[in-house]
Amino acid sequence: MSETRVKIFGAGSIGNHLAHACRALGWQVTICDLDASALERTRSEIYPARYGAWDDGIRLAAVGDVAGDEFEVVIVGTPPDTHMAIALDQLERSAPRAMMIEKPLCPPDMRGCSELVTAAERTGTFIGVGYNHTLTKNTQLAAAWLADNPIGEISTIRSKTREHWAGIFGAHPWLAGPQDTYLGYTDRGGGAVGEHSHAINIWQHFAHLTDQGRIVEVSAVLDMVETDGARYDRIAQLSVRSQSGLVGTIVQDVITEPAKKWLRVQGTTGFVEWEVNCDGGHDAIRTRRGDGAIEETLIAKSRPDDFRAEIEHIDAVLRDPKAAEQSPVSLQRGLDTMLVIAAAIRSNAEQRAIGIDPAGGTSLDALRTL
Repeated sequence: MSETRVKIFGAGSIGNHLAHACRALGWQVTICDLDASALERTRSEIYPARYGAWDDGIRLAAVGDVAGDEFEVVIVGTPPDTHMAIALDQLERSAPRAMMIEKPLCPPDMRGCSELVTAAERTGTFIGVGYNHTLTKNTQLAAAWLADNPIGEISTIRSKTREHWAGIFGAHPWLAGPQDTYLGYTDRGGGAVGEHSHAINIWQHFAHLTDQGRIVEVSAVLDMVETDGARYDRIAQLSVRSQSGLVGTIVQDVITEPAKKWLRVQGTTGFVEWEVNCDGGHDAIRTRRGDGAIEETLIAKSRPDDFRAEIEHIDAVLRDPKAAEQSPVSLQRGLDTMLVIAAAIRSNAEQRAIGIDPAGGTSLDALRTL
């Protein structure tokens, strides 16, 4: 069993999921939060309700009480508009070997991103962003199938994460609605375009797998809602173009029930489909070569499995730095997703296509009006 020491910022839903995954590897876990009531809620409600009992091996602490402690891994599971300050502070204080930041990486203004890249290079810390669908077994199987089964010229990639956010509020019953959290504010990293940006990220992942390059053009329509002081997009529809010229679509919303998390890579002689929670207990891939029949593979999974894959990936990076070189959750991949989010918001506001310069850096300076 590993003696890796991990500090998790945030005693909310994500913090509990990742704490449980870390404990499965035998890691020494400290969850810290600014809110004492959040720490007590973790001990008495969230963790035992999900996993059957509280784990006395988890240390709960106020943020200030662990400021001087040393940890190999830091996990930032707080709202997006706090990520940069926490991450930069931790890199300055202790330079952990690895850091995982929950998605989306930051608000769409992308303030602090350039500084984060510089700090990561200076400290040698591996930084990942929590787009854990890129690490799950159905993604790995889809990638392996594509490698062994050419499907002709790639015609398009389409992805969607359409999921009513009632499930999110069910996991956070202390919140009355989106106005009580960053979720209700697109400019804080919430709304459909931020919170459900798994669809953008998984599109990008499969574009990399099929040598289509990065997204360089975005045209978007966002359905904006203003209620109870909140302002967020409930539907985000993106048309994108990659460096290779591939055109595809991405749809994200917070209103669809039951949820649909799906992607298809369409080729001229076949396709592969990828789906999350296709029947509540399984992920899936569906494949077709030429004129053959569609074949479906089901992969049994539970919600904790998503987070186990994420922490197992961090463990692999700690054991072998080479695992970081092509990491699908790398900081660069998270920054690429943030640039698409920012471009979508600008495209909707200006009602025109927005370009992304692949060599334009890690700030909004990479965006340009087409």
